[in-house]
Amino acid sequence: MSKILEVKDLHVSFNTHGGEVKAVRGVDFHLDKGETLAIVGESGSGKSVTTKALMRLIPNPPGFIKGGEIHFENKDLAKLPEKEMQKIRGKDISMIFQDPMTSLNPTMTIGKQIMEPLVKHQNMSKSDAKKRAIELLKLVGLPSPDTRFKQYPHQFSGGQRQRVVIAIALACNPKILIADEPTTALDVTIQAQILELMKDLQTKIDTSIIFITHDLGVVANVADRVAVMYGGQIVETGTVDEIFYDSRHPYTWGLIGSMPTTDTEGEQELVAIPGTPPDLLNPPKGDAFALRSEYAMKIDFEQEPPYYKVSDTHYVKSWLMHPDAPKVEPPEAVKVRQRQMPANYMEPVLVEEVRS
Repeated sequence: MSKILEVKDLHVSFNTHGGEVKAVRGVDFHLDKGETLAIVGESGSGKSVTTKALMRLIPNPPGFIKGGEIHFENKDLAKLPEKEMQKIRGKDISMIFQDPMTSLNPTMTIGKQIMEPLVKHQNMSKSDAKKRAIELLKLVGLPSPDTRFKQYPHQFSGGQRQRVVIAIALACNPKILIADEPTTALDVTIQAQILELMKDLQTKIDTSIIFITHDLGVVANVADRVAVMYGGQIVETGTVDEIFYDSRHPYTWGLIGSMPTTDTEGEQELVAIPGTPPDLLNPPKGDAFALRSEYAMKIDFEQEPPYYKVSDTHYVKSWLMHPDAPKVEPPEAVKVRQRQMPANYMEPVLVEEVRS
């Protein structure tokens, strides 16, 4: 696969009264054409800041891109003038935000909000934009699109509003779609519908997706590759199978171990990661996860670990990968979930609603 996006040594900071908060600290990753990359981690790990930096949506002040490169179609988005960035934002790279109600203008009809990027970026006439907007409402599975076109956001349910936000994001057939926890505010049933919709739309419009979430269960269903973030850094990256079945970083183990399961045989312990994420106003020396890790060694508190290569697609930022480090096994809770995952997440659909 060819790369459509490549991020190199990205640093993003925020100036506050207390000093500089180093929210993103040397992030490297790439996105291939047609793939879905999931970025996972706890709140405050730097997921949303990283992806907003890709679209240059970091409010300045107080935020700013301190360093690094964001390569997209032979352009470095980190250094691109704002006028040039406006031509890319919403057209070539679109974003679905977490809360659909705050993403929509309550004073404008849904139809006008979908038409807006079509008129601005595609230079469509209003009549053509209206026709395309109705097609998009139908594409994202909203019934009676002609009627819905004239309605306002408050007349839609939460799941329907998220479908509208997806329609707006897809209006210009973007090459990259960034989805920032698009299902967090929705119930489990609607969440499944939105995830299935995104998978279906990806094949129809041939786009690449960056999916931000804290829910590893969601990742198993939508992603090709996974990047695990902690303390403003990517600590492990690999294919879905590598992250779920052969993860090597203690933080990744913690995320897997904290996943609830549907298994009813015996008591299953829900493991919590002890402690709290680091204060990025004063980032810790060495491995940022050391204070929360039961496997931390002396060197973890003194030197930041490099990335160790497990395979061509699997890299881990941990001193545990050093040849001289003690050999450790994932906790039992992680092994239990690894054994259960095929049944929980990979089973074929038994019952499905079919709309005529």
